[in-house]
Amino acid sequence: MHAAAISPRGGVARRAAQLRGQGLIEYALIIAVIGLVIVFAGPGVAGAIRNQFNLVGNTVNNGTTGGIEGGATGGGSTGADSVTVQAAIAKDANDWTLDEQKAVAEDIAAKGEASPAYAKAKAAMDAGTKFSVKLTNGETLEYLIIGINHDDLADGSGKAGLTFEVTNKALGPQRMSVTKTNAGGWEKSELRGRLNSGDLWALLPSELQSKAKAVTKMTDNKGGDGAGNVSATTDKVFLLSSTEVWGDLQSDGAQYEFYASKGVTKSNCAGAAVGGFHWTRSVDPNSSTYFRYVYFGGVCDINLVTGRSYVQPAFCF
Repeated sequence: MHAAAISPRGGVARRAAQLRGQGLIEYALIIAVIGLVIVFAGPGVAGAIRNQFNLVGNTVNNGTTGGIEGGATGGGSTGADSVTVQAAIAKDANDWTLDEQKAVAEDIAAKGEASPAYAKAKAAMDAGTKFSVKLTNGETLEYLIIGINHDDLADGSGKAGLTFEVTNKALGPQRMSVTKTNAGGWEKSELRGRLNSGDLWALLPSELQSKAKAVTKMTDNKGGDGAGNVSATTDKVFLLSSTEVWGDLQSDGAQYEFYASKGVTKSNCAGAAVGGFHWTRSVDPNSSTYFRYVYFGGVCDINLVTGRSYVQPAFCF
């Protein structure tokens, strides 16, 4: 009785064959529908659809019934993000939406150079490809990629896939602080507060705010004569340090790949001329009242804390 109740091995095989047969029929119906979609869809959408259903076809042919490989349980992008990454690869980088920029960044953070989007993102960075988004006041913010897997996520989970820097004057000229001292550096500055939770943060559209990742930034936050103590802050929006632009000046971070690829140094500074003159987050180590800023032609110069320079911050996805 007990032996008769056990399903024979052949029964299991027949059941698996039935599942595969059912899957093949469903797959054929899906392909028919996709054929109609491809006729009317743009080439980028069609390409992304083809790639995703090739994965489905492989799953059916292998006789598996679980999720598509590369989903959330396998590390890296989820299935939905994988489609978004494929759509981004299929189009010009300057046409990437915010969702595509985020998906590409997270795929690169998870897979590094093995990400199918890595080469396209690096080419966009090297070419200085610009993206844009509307601020809440109607102005257009322009920005480009300056780093790939460069910044440390504040939660300790790894690197942010992409770092972007603003390249135009949409946020206007602003003072660093109302007080006439650089004591407390970037950490205690008025401008940092405005960028991360105040009126300048409020200018960013909600879809950008929700995607920006908190990262750890190293900066001389002592200020004053004889400055030199480097400490960490957590920021979603931040100014670049002088080291991140021109190289090893104050050991506050590491130079971004975009500037390194242009050979930017303090004495070879033309490649640092991105947009107008604008603040860095680095204090002038030789005074108690100045911060460093990018002057015309990419020159490393200083400005009074209460003076006004343009604000071209960075953020990470």
